[in-house]
Amino acid sequence: MEHTKTARNSSIGDKIFDVCNIIFMIILVILTLYPFLNMFALSFNDANDSIRGSIYIWPREWTLRNFEYVFNESNVFYATFISAARTIIGTIISVFCTAMLAYTISRPEYALKKFVSMTFIFTMYFSGGLIPTYLLNKELGMLNSFWVYIIPGIIGVFNMIVIRSFIEGLPEGIMESAKMDGAGDFITFARIVLPLTIPALATVSLFVAVSQWNSWFDVFLYNSSRPNLSTLQYELMKVLSTSSATTSSGGSAADAFANAQGNVTTVTPTSVRATMTIVASVPIIMVYPFLQKYFVKGMVVGGVKG
Repeated sequence: MEHTKTARNSSIGDKIFDVCNIIFMIILVILTLYPFLNMFALSFNDANDSIRGSIYIWPREWTLRNFEYVFNESNVFYATFISAARTIIGTIISVFCTAMLAYTISRPEYALKKFVSMTFIFTMYFSGGLIPTYLLNKELGMLNSFWVYIIPGIIGVFNMIVIRSFIEGLPEGIMESAKMDGAGDFITFARIVLPLTIPALATVSLFVAVSQWNSWFDVFLYNSSRPNLSTLQYELMKVLSTSSATTSSGGSAADAFANAQGNVTTVTPTSVRATMTIVASVPIIMVYPFLQKYFVKGMVVGGVKG
């Protein structure tokens, strides 16, 4: 009887915990998704109607006018291309070079392993600062250049540590067998290490891709005078700045946009800001489902090793 009563109490406690856990997760999901859904609703809602307010997660009057206005801006398409190019090229080069460095440092026979590791880790805590970095890029001739987006961040120390830890967990016998078959270090790295570290590479790739896609400050510093090298996030920043300046000045933002559109309010700063946010966010969000399976695989492999 006591055992049955204890089991019953335990079962009731588990049910209460599950209910509270579910309620907490639902609230967390709502708090996480609401800002994005609100931006979605505002971007697809008629700007004149949005001025009335009470737009939450669903458009009241559907329209594509906001997107037409944004994409009719001459620089948005080209900025999207630059953002995509720096994300793809920067991610591929950074992940490959970081993985090569991680493999080199992970090898026990490498005499300078500890020194090189400490040198790179030192840069995580101490940097030259903004002005020395700017002067260095200037001396390297990377101002007003696309490569200023790629080369300065080609090695990520944290990413290197992640990949190195994963490589060190691989069976050493696999790499020893490859060397016995006459494979050099680069062949071993390219044909054995890279395929086995795909979960870690996928994780790092997402980190680098998100950083590249969301970056705008380097555009402001190095390429603000070159509209053809502007990125989508930098254009979004300019839209946000313009909207804030318009709103803080005398008169309403809607009136200012109405004057710009020939006294017909087709868009407002709020609708443009929401539309630009959606345009800038959706592409990188669409990448995640393709990498999620590698995250799961990495967790399973790590669990087996543990």
